[in-house]
Amino acid sequence: MWRLALRRGARVAVVAAQWRDTFALVTSGRVQLELRDGEPGPVLGPGAGFWLRGTGVRALRNPGRRTARVRILTRRAGTVTGQPTHPVRTVTGAWRQDMISINDIRTGAAPASGRTGRGRRLGRLAGTGFLATLAAMAATTLAAALARAIGVDFEIPDGGESIPLAGFTVVTGFFSVVGVVIAVALLRWSARPAERFLWTAASLTVISMILPLVCGADSVTTTALMGLHLVPAAVMIPTLVRGLRTRTD
Repeated sequence: MWRLALRRGARVAVVAAQWRDTFALVTSGRVQLELRDGEPGPVLGPGAGFWLRGTGVRALRNPGRRTARVRILTRRAGTVTGQPTHPVRTVTGAWRQDMISINDIRTGAAPASGRTGRGRRLGRLAGTGFLATLAAMAATTLAAALARAIGVDFEIPDGGESIPLAGFTVVTGFFSVVGVVIAVALLRWSARPAERFLWTAASLTVISMILPLVCGADSVTTTALMGLHLVPAAVMIPTLVRGLRTRTD
């Protein structure tokens, strides 16, 4: 018998040879099975047991905040550390209650309830992103209006025209929707969506700050434009990261 500890967000690849004659039992925290195509699989809680031999599961990950611990029982001479070696369907006690159908895992798909739950998570995240997009558009437009009220003309030397308030609204809405799409895609396909979204969104925000610096506007307008890039980021990034963590914990 040996034990596996997965810290928050940790991922461990499954080496088939190491799991050949073993049965695993989640003793604390939660463990998510990553399926053969990289799709997030079922999430197992304390007391859940599972086989990995021949299932196609390629990794185990911890989707929660607390450390997940798994007890691995090795079969010896017809027993699993003192327990009878039976097919999954005959395992009794606490293990039986949370057992995952081995057929579902072997085909590389989660149970129907898992697919339904994942669809709900995607829908909720998209809804959260939509509301955050409206908030970001309103906040950016209001900030631009206030900046204009104190004397910022937002005039771009190329053409000599000022950026209208509607322009801030439209651009903010477009890029906020792009952020929501990225978040939904990461929730759907990434094993660590919150961390990867935070890194991606922060990088894109930094890159977007280059445009005001090279547009040729005066220092006041440049500073205001850089500030207006941060307003929607301050609304969208924390909201979507929180949504991603809530959906995967």
